[in-house]
Amino acid sequence: MASVYRRGEVYYAKFQRRGQRQRLSLNTTSKRVAHERLRQLLSRSERGEDVLQTKTPVSVAVAEFLQHLRAHHREENVNREAYRLREFFGPVCPELQEKRRHRVGVGRPKPTGRAARPFAFAVRIKYLEDVSTGMISSFIARKVTEQGLKPKTANEYREIIQRLFNWAIDEQGVRMPGEPRANPASDVKRYRVPAPEIQFLRLKDIWEQLRALEDHPQFQTIVAVYIFAGLRREEGLWLTDADIDLPRRLIHVRAKTINGVFWQPKTGENRVVPVSHTLLPYLSGYVSPGGTPWYFPSPMGLSWNPDNFSNTLRRINRKAGLSWTCSLYRHTFGSHLAMKGETMYKISAMMGNSPEICRKHYARLLDESLVESVEFVDCDPVIQLRPAAAG
Repeated sequence: MASVYRRGEVYYAKFQRRGQRQRLSLNTTSKRVAHERLRQLLSRSERGEDVLQTKTPVSVAVAEFLQHLRAHHREENVNREAYRLREFFGPVCPELQEKRRHRVGVGRPKPTGRAARPFAFAVRIKYLEDVSTGMISSFIARKVTEQGLKPKTANEYREIIQRLFNWAIDEQGVRMPGEPRANPASDVKRYRVPAPEIQFLRLKDIWEQLRALEDHPQFQTIVAVYIFAGLRREEGLWLTDADIDLPRRLIHVRAKTINGVFWQPKTGENRVVPVSHTLLPYLSGYVSPGGTPWYFPSPMGLSWNPDNFSNTLRRINRKAGLSWTCSLYRHTFGSHLAMKGETMYKISAMMGNSPEICRKHYARLLDESLVESVEFVDCDPVIQLRPAAAG
């Protein structure tokens, strides 16, 4: 015997299937709609269909999932996840169709290589419930073997697909064939990621870099901020005059709204970074242009586009025979603090990372600072510790 009941605002069906009691969300708050869906469910059951399995169009599920992500995450992060889902499913909905910008009067080059077949590995299925563990595993394996995908990126493909199914099962009532709550990505084997090889600038490299920027005071100052304060690229570009407190020797990395645009640090947490004696002369000698809220404005007096900033810095460095980047400057800050013997807690607090992430990247640099840690300074020098005599 089947019936409808309500839990909270949502109606559920209660019925017998193969001698076992089943309860199933009808995904509606309308009693009339609930009874109609129960009737359809029983009709499908009489025809021998698996009533526990749903049929969710991929285009609908992915579009709603991306809308969910945009409500909780930064746009650039969502765009990165959309790219990976587009590679897996193909451009099945407007949200997964890439928006390309082309200059007026510039011909569109003919795509070659990977660009000529961007969705060669897409699974191209109609319903979300048709995705299997084998499909996901095969897709990632082909990306690794045929396109040289790195293990870390391969795991990121697995993780976004897993998040999609977790959301669809928990919040949208999607029921997979066989085990209704089984996530097909959960059984995909993770790729082993090798230990990170952290590169950083030695002292002679730091001075070489800063000397190469002497004719570009703005770039010299912001690169000094990256090296001696460990800021991320966007954190430096979003600094305002109010964020630089020279009397107290502090840099505030914090959320703000400028010209109607909201920005916050990557982790969503504000922090303060001390200004060292080495960094202070660069900030003291730098004069921020007036008439703009930005401490490091673009030549147009606006905020720098991060990629345009990096490209300009790359061109300047190339003339000096250098190839160093903003991420390398940031790692330089963390690396030198670790070699100096600072705790991972202090390093993480100043860099805006968790202690575990800092330990993963910088712990190997602690070796030299650990030498003095094994000395027992309070031991009585008269006492001689020797192994027990044999026999």
